[in-house]
Amino acid sequence: MTILAAISLGLWIYLLAGHGGFWRAAETDEAAAPDPANWPAVAAVVPARDEAAVIGRTIAGLLAQDYPGDFRILLVDDGSSDGTARIAREAAAATGRGDRLEIVPGSPPPAGWTGKLWAMEQGIARAGGARWLWLTDADIAHAPDTLRSLVARGEAEGLALCSLMARLSTANAAERALIPAFVLFFQMLYPFARVNRAGSPVAAAAGGCMLARADALARAGGIPAIAAHIIDDCALGRAMKRQGPIRLMLTRRSVSIRPYGGWREIGAMIARSAYAQLRYSPWLLAGTLLGLALVFLVPPLAAAFAAGPGRAMGIAAWALMAIAFQPMLRFYGRSPLWGPLLPAIAAFYAGATALSAVAHARGRGGMWKGRAQARLGA
Repeated sequence: MTILAAISLGLWIYLLAGHGGFWRAAETDEAAAPDPANWPAVAAVVPARDEAAVIGRTIAGLLAQDYPGDFRILLVDDGSSDGTARIAREAAAATGRGDRLEIVPGSPPPAGWTGKLWAMEQGIARAGGARWLWLTDADIAHAPDTLRSLVARGEAEGLALCSLMARLSTANAAERALIPAFVLFFQMLYPFARVNRAGSPVAAAAGGCMLARADALARAGGIPAIAAHIIDDCALGRAMKRQGPIRLMLTRRSVSIRPYGGWREIGAMIARSAYAQLRYSPWLLAGTLLGLALVFLVPPLAAAFAAGPGRAMGIAAWALMAIAFQPMLRFYGRSPLWGPLLPAIAAFYAGATALSAVAHARGRGGMWKGRAQARLGA
């Protein structure tokens, strides 16, 4: 146990001192970019499948954008059975800007495509001459200045892609316990500072809000280049970084309005894509679970059961872990006392990751809106 505690402590020293400063939550969109001389045309593409509960608020938020240039919204109705398109039209009409919304009836995805990406492809095909494509989810509510801020940054910095990690729901006990750690773990996998550094191979994006330059997307092969990817946002981030600079930032402007539900529902959300992240490899799964145990579980176990130096190193590693969690807890308005509970939260995520592999083995991997999409792509 002493050796394991020493390794874990060394890892936490590295994680806090290096690894792109992922834990600091410093990469945000709070600093404003200068306005461009001319505001280019933008088309928002919103894939939607059975989103009646949230689509009205989403459309109202998009139509409330204070963007000075040409802006229109393409909502792709991906075979909804709950009146999503009708509710979207009603919400648009209530704003008095219904002429900016076009409903695109989606067709079933061809072989080799995920449903969401096929819907996006159909929307992009109707985008005309827009310079920027705002790819946003049907369950994200945007503040009125979101698009203006994104385009200003994209134009000022010559970006190929600018993405915001929407603030996720923390309305119930399970969400408050698990969601801040979800964002922290995402940042561990993809340190935002490295994503935003031109010379770094690390690339990612957050699918809820992505502003892509249309010509850069075309050079990258368009959506067909990533058609089979379940983790489509990070696949798009990799493709776009080969075309030019990209940005990935935390934001308070964009908020997820979909409740994730209780413990079981959040576990299912994690399990939907975890095994795809590991490229469906049992070896990567085993390595990931062992790594999670070494980084997150060894410190409290050593603190509780080791003696002498092993116990001291376990306590030190646990303390560093709690420190690393603090900036994200502050971002989500949570108590710092959640910090020492990160090992238990990590154990939940490890279990959901294992269940992701089980679901894949049973032919139900990547389940979303009634579609099993595993093995299409990573």
